[in-house]
Amino acid sequence: MKKTLTAFALAAASGAALAHTGAGAHTHGFLAGFAHPFTGLDHLLAMLAVGAWSVRQPNAQWLPATFIGMLLIGMASGALGLSIPALETGIALTVALMGVLLVAAVRLPATAGAVMVGVFAILHGNAHGHELPQAVSAAGLLAASLLLVYGGRVLGRVSPALALKASGAAIAATGVLLAATA
Repeated sequence: MKKTLTAFALAAASGAALAHTGAGAHTHGFLAGFAHPFTGLDHLLAMLAVGAWSVRQPNAQWLPATFIGMLLIGMASGALGLSIPALETGIALTVALMGVLLVAAVRLPATAGAVMVGVFAILHGNAHGHELPQAVSAAGLLAASLLLVYGGRVLGRVSPALALKASGAAIAATGVLLAATA
């Protein structure tokens, strides 16, 4: 734990040093990447919902890892300049669909769930890759994403079914509102 905290502090300090005026091009550090998923409601809700939904899926304990791996691929595509048409609408719809899946307690075959979650992650990752193309900010974003997805799994395990369905309804409604304004 001590080594982890030390590494985190060093990464945070190095990111802050790049923010000084006169440092050259505009860059983002580890903390900017780490904070990013917490500052966008669409990303926050999608990642928590993926984790919570994955708990209720048969043979799908690896869905969070699938999401994170495909998020990384999406981030790389965004950092390399790949533009996905209607990206913001697509991201908002992933939030809405994840909410619906929670409300309806939908169970999908493991492969179908992995493909769906993978596509969602590519969309979210592509947007993040455009916004935070530097490797150090990408590392921060992946760390925060891991916390959110696995935090969603914890919530999915401890939440009563009715609370999970109510949360899903709120997530779905938020996704629809986000899609309407995208």
